[in-house]
Amino acid sequence: MTERVIALIDGSDYARSTCDHAAWVAKRSGIGVELLHVIPPAKVKSDLSGAIRLGARSALLAELSELDETRSKLASRHGRAILEDAAEIVRAGGVEDVQQRLRHGDLVETVAEIEPEARLILIGKRGENDGGAQGGLGSNLERVVRAAKRPVLVSSRTFTPVERVLLVWDGGAAAGRALERIATLPFYRGLFVQVTSVGERDGQQAAVVRLREAGVDAKAMRLDDPQDGAMAGEVVAGNFQMVVTGAYRHSPLRHLMVGSTTDALIRDCKVPLLLVR
Repeated sequence: MTERVIALIDGSDYARSTCDHAAWVAKRSGIGVELLHVIPPAKVKSDLSGAIRLGARSALLAELSELDETRSKLASRHGRAILEDAAEIVRAGGVEDVQQRLRHGDLVETVAEIEPEARLILIGKRGENDGGAQGGLGSNLERVVRAAKRPVLVSSRTFTPVERVLLVWDGGAAAGRALERIATLPFYRGLFVQVTSVGERDGQQAAVVRLREAGVDAKAMRLDDPQDGAMAGEVVAGNFQMVVTGAYRHSPLRHLMVGSTTDALIRDCKVPLLLVR
């Protein structure tokens, strides 16, 4: 089975950036892109039985059923239009192998079904139904990150070509798997990687050696500030365009995952984050 970049696309402000990130990853990796738009189930209707007469209720339910059918058709047309626009963006980014998939159902269940085809899953930080507030995370983001077995790349609002990568290092298993991805995948060739820890962490220097032996330009950096904002500050200070981190870790970053330090990283960093399980 040929692996692909699977990009989750909706009508949000992050959709264009997600397409640009997908094209960039696919070109560097030599693989295709599949664009996925999932139409969620209609919200459960209110119980209209109440005091309405049986005949009137039957007529009303028939009208509602017709309305639901119309809404479903419109949602499908809207979804296909979103996918067509996204495909144009990805092709303009230099990727010829672009597929589109429109599904009805639950997003996480759909991702779990097609995930074996993915080398990487791409999702925007916020979706079209998450409102316009700045800084918050999308309602589907944590669900996808927790459920996905493949790495998840959370796209930033705008795309910037990546030259410098910050690898968050805590010596844990997830960080080790992230390290191996960087060392073995051609995607990372030509990029600079800083292996960054909060305090002294086992295996940090060995991680740098592993990357250098694989032909990756790398160095170590230790931060002494244990606060969650330290990593985000280093991203800005070091002009990094991507962060790679374990989705579950053990560190003073120790209560980590969405809802704690990973949540803070995604929220505070204005660059894409690759989350590796």
